[in-house]
Amino acid sequence: MIITSLIDDLSANGLPTEHGLCLHIQLRDGLQVLFDMGQSELFWQNAQRMGLDLKEINVAIVSHGHYDHGGGLVSFLEGNDQATVYVHKDAFLPHYSLREDGLTYIGLDPKLSNHPRLVMCDSPLSIQDHLRLFSDVQGSCCYPPGNRLLFGSTSHVNDTFCHEQNLIIEEGGLSVLIAGCAHRGIVNILRRSTEMIGHAPTYVLAGMHLLKSGLNPADEATFIRQLAAELMHYSHTQFYTMHCTGKAYYDKLRSIMGTQITYLSGGDQIVL
Repeated sequence: MIITSLIDDLSANGLPTEHGLCLHIQLRDGLQVLFDMGQSELFWQNAQRMGLDLKEINVAIVSHGHYDHGGGLVSFLEGNDQATVYVHKDAFLPHYSLREDGLTYIGLDPKLSNHPRLVMCDSPLSIQDHLRLFSDVQGSCCYPPGNRLLFGSTSHVNDTFCHEQNLIIEEGGLSVLIAGCAHRGIVNILRRSTEMIGHAPTYVLAGMHLLKSGLNPADEATFIRQLAAELMHYSHTQFYTMHCTGKAYYDKLRSIMGTQITYLSGGDQIVL
């Protein structure tokens, strides 16, 4: 399995960046999967720069209803005429972020919600032989503090992130968990994936939404230590983080977790 980061906030090799996420996944059996699409057409341009043909993608997934993960959906549907796109049924509801200049719409383009190649997901869903999507995550362990700034489906109610779906890939004895932003908390998502497959994932790739925590330094340090300790309970799992984790927070996790966690920048490629 080969996983290539096409979009991230950071670049490993000069690849153009934007705030967002897009992963190209090549399975051993030839299936090609696109997980998220950034906020613009940049993911498509970066794929060309890296010699990847997104017209060959078979399955595409939008992890949740925020523009930095599904803003490129229109470009994907125009450029690829074969892939089925899996989106949670609530992803096209309105979503907002509270910023310095007030409440800002950060949702997807609702005009795309009726596109014939979109499959609206709800309960856990199996796709072909290797892929499973799930959104039924419970628990509040290490819940990202920055979620307090996010709202939907109305501008007056904090987002519950019921529209967030995560991917499990099982192939060749490996199990890979991929989470776009882990708004429900990466520990809670990890626990649910472990319940589903009966063991801890071999690899986890996840944004962890640690940016804009709003915590004071002492509480932030406590939160990071708790998060690192929870992740390190999965002693045989290798973590890759990206996007909304933020480089500064990754560095803090790395100082505790060591080589068990690595940052996956735009242009990086891992072979599993």
